[in-house]
Amino acid sequence: MSMDRREFLKIAGLSTILGGVGGATILGGLRGEDVEASDSSHAHGNRPASTLAMVVDVRKFRNESEYQRCIDACHKVHNVPTIENPKHEVKWLWREDFEHSFPGQGHEFMEEGVEHKDFMLLCNHCEKPACVRVCPTQATFKRKSDGIVMMDYHRCIGCRFCMAACPYGARSFNWQDPRGFISNPNPEFPTRMKGVVEKCNFCAERLRKGLKPACVEACRDNKAMVFGDLEDRNSEVREILRTHYTIQRKPQAGTNPRVFYVIGG
Repeated sequence: MSMDRREFLKIAGLSTILGGVGGATILGGLRGEDVEASDSSHAHGNRPASTLAMVVDVRKFRNESEYQRCIDACHKVHNVPTIENPKHEVKWLWREDFEHSFPGQGHEFMEEGVEHKDFMLLCNHCEKPACVRVCPTQATFKRKSDGIVMMDYHRCIGCRFCMAACPYGARSFNWQDPRGFISNPNPEFPTRMKGVVEKCNFCAERLRKGLKPACVEACRDNKAMVFGDLEDRNSEVREILRTHYTIQRKPQAGTNPRVFYVIGG
């Protein structure tokens, strides 16, 4: 971006002074999302107003094109660069096999169809995110209003502590200027710069407009990915969790992921 840090801090300070819609819009445009909502307006006692989560039903992905449609939708909306060098790859949504998705959770009698299935992976937006705990600048933070783990690209200093702490490999580092690898960029979402970490944000900017995450919208025909509020007993995600056995990635890490997988049954 052409705006330097000093200009950003001036605008951020102005938005705080204004305290109204205009200020939030300015800051939201820079961060890709609005500022953290106050606890008092979004909390029910000690519980959050909502806890947003994703359920991925791997049984409903029938072919490679269905995976790719979801990945492309996510990456296009968020200006994720397409870099062929795997060492410099940037990904918000990607496919992986069972062994690498759920290490140590398989066994020799597991259904063969599951063992050889691809799984859709993304940031887990954990209840206890290790990435937030280690970030020295609060560039990554968890929203109290809904549990989404966000990134403030302007605060990121590229130390990559968050990448080291994340048990799921859900963060990417921009080793090169990503803007040179984006075709037809989406003007409604900020591009990043060299030296910045990025990841899935549960489409926070779309949720603000009343839209579903791009990946969920892309697979609406087969409902392979479902998004909703864990605090709402009548939500679709709660219904799936009640009626299907689901697993999470690396439960031993103790982060309590908010992405659940239906793998059989």
